Amino acid sequence: MAANSMLGSSLVKKYWMALTGLFLCTFLIVHLAGNLQLMGGDAAREGFNEYAKFMTTFPLIKITSYLLYFSILFHAFDGILLTIQNRKARPVQYAYEKPSANSIWASRNMGLLGTIILVFIVTHMANFWARMHWGEMPIDVNGNKDLFTVVMEFFRDPSLGVVFTLVYVISMIAMGFHLWHGFSSAFQTLGINHKKYNKIIKSVGYGFSVIIPALFAVIPVYIFLTK
Repeated sequence: MAANSMLGSSLVKKYWMALTGLFLCTFLIVHLAGNLQLMGGDAAREGFNEYAKFMTTFPLIKITSYLLYFSILFHAFDGILLTIQNRKARPVQYAYEKPSANSIWASRNMGLLGTIILVFIVTHMANFWARMHWGEMPIDVNGNKDLFTVVMEFFRDPSLGVVFTLVYVISMIAMGFHLWHGFSSAFQTLGINHKKYNKIIKSVGYGFSVIIPALFAVIPVYIFLTK
C-alpha cells in the first residue's frame, strides 16, 4: 500500500518528469547534430544517410532508442497525470487569482504544449522513422537507404511542402516554450537549487530553449526555400 501510494504521488511523478525530460534534452542535441547535415546540399547526402543507418542499426544506439521511446511515452503520460492531479487538487479557481502575475504562460500551459509536441513526434516518426524501418526507400550510391532524398522530397512537395514546413516550425515554437519552463524546473525538482547556480541554470535553459528549437526550425525552412 505504501509503495503504491508513493508511486502515485505527485512528487514521484515530478521526479520522473524531470529525469525523462533531461534525457530527452540530451537526445535533442544529438538529433540536431545529425539533422544539420541536411543543409549541406547534395554533397551531404551520403554522410547523412550513413548517420541515419548508424542510428538505426548500431546495437547500443538501438537499445538507447528503446529507452528514448519509453521516455517520450512516460514523459507524456506522466505529464497528463500531473495535470489532472493538479486540477483535482485545486477544483475551484478564485476570482481574485491572477495566474499571469504568479507564473509565466509556458508554465501554465505545459499540458497543451506537450500535447502539440507529442502529436508532432508521432507524425514525424510515421513520416520518417517508420519508413526508414519498413517502408520503400530509394538507395544511394553506397547502397544505404536514401533518407536524405526522402526528407528533401517531403519538405519540397509541390502542394504540401509549405504546410509541412509551417507545421514543423510551429511545433518547434511549442517545443521552445515547453523547454523555457521545463529545463530549469527539472533541476529544481531534482534538488539542484542553490543561489550560486540558479541564475546559470536558468540562463542555460533559456538559451537551450531558444537555440535548439530555432536550429531545428531552420532546417525545413532552408530545404523548402532552396528547392
